[in-house]
Amino acid sequence: MDIMLAGSVAFDYLMSFPGYFRDHLLPDQLDRVSLSFLVDSLVRQRGGIAPNIAYTMAIFGIRARILAAVGEDFSEYGEWLQSKGVDISEVRVIPGEMTASFFVSTDRANAQIASFYPGAMAHAGELSLKNLKGGLPDLVVISPNDPAAMNGYIQECRAMGIRWLYDPSQQLARLSAGDVCQGIDGAFALFVNDYEFGLVQNMTDMGEEEILEQVDILVITRGEDGVTICTKEKRHDLPAIPPKKIADPTGVGDSFRAGFLTGYTNGLDIELCGRIGMLAATYSLEEKGPQSHSYSPAEFVKRYRTHFDDQGKLDVLIR
Repeated sequence: MDIMLAGSVAFDYLMSFPGYFRDHLLPDQLDRVSLSFLVDSLVRQRGGIAPNIAYTMAIFGIRARILAAVGEDFSEYGEWLQSKGVDISEVRVIPGEMTASFFVSTDRANAQIASFYPGAMAHAGELSLKNLKGGLPDLVVISPNDPAAMNGYIQECRAMGIRWLYDPSQQLARLSAGDVCQGIDGAFALFVNDYEFGLVQNMTDMGEEEILEQVDILVITRGEDGVTICTKEKRHDLPAIPPKKIADPTGVGDSFRAGFLTGYTNGLDIELCGRIGMLAATYSLEEKGPQSHSYSPAEFVKRYRTHFDDQGKLDVLIR
């Protein structure tokens, strides 16, 4: 299956705050917040939704394509992605621009406060599925990106009969209710976390049943409480897989998506896809940064089988 990942490419600046953000928020003064947090560490990592997903898929030998706009500082990052098995042939460098940057502080409870500078990503709307060098994909994952680009890809997928997975997540704050309704209407799947699902419900006045009238699969990740996967026929509530340690939550959701898509690409059932996603997310949680985890498919399957019986189905991942 040819999967196109249309989403952000960014550098992540990860900071650690040794306390709890909640201790510094005054509920009766939230309309005039003025805070500064002294952090203990700062690390620059390769990030962005599209390459985060592509990196984990590449671990399993799946060469997903990235559709994104990047800056002149992308060269080294691009070479590194290629060395890991990621297809960047549809990535466009925008002259005079810097690659997008994500700044996030994480506290002791793994709560996060983040800011995002779009940089070259603001030009993503200039890219079109109609002009792909490698032909049309089987599935487009529409992840957080320039809002105009996200809306444009939805329209192109609908017009050209390409299935799309809608993953608005961090961009819900910049999307209108109409944008979100368009993204859901006719999508193959909607992926959100539990907080984002609440936002989607408020924005669209649609609940779980109404959304499932428009999509084939609804996936709601719930952090340490696991994941809910709903189809028109069945609901699966799957537990999280305990990590050996917790290093950094950044990119955990992207790893889940990559694991799910890995299972789906290999023709596995939806419940098994979800469990693969949960273990991929756990591996990511155990490392600092969204592209620091590493394992062989055989190691992955062996660890999976310490928790669940796949009846040999995961042998397909071991190439």
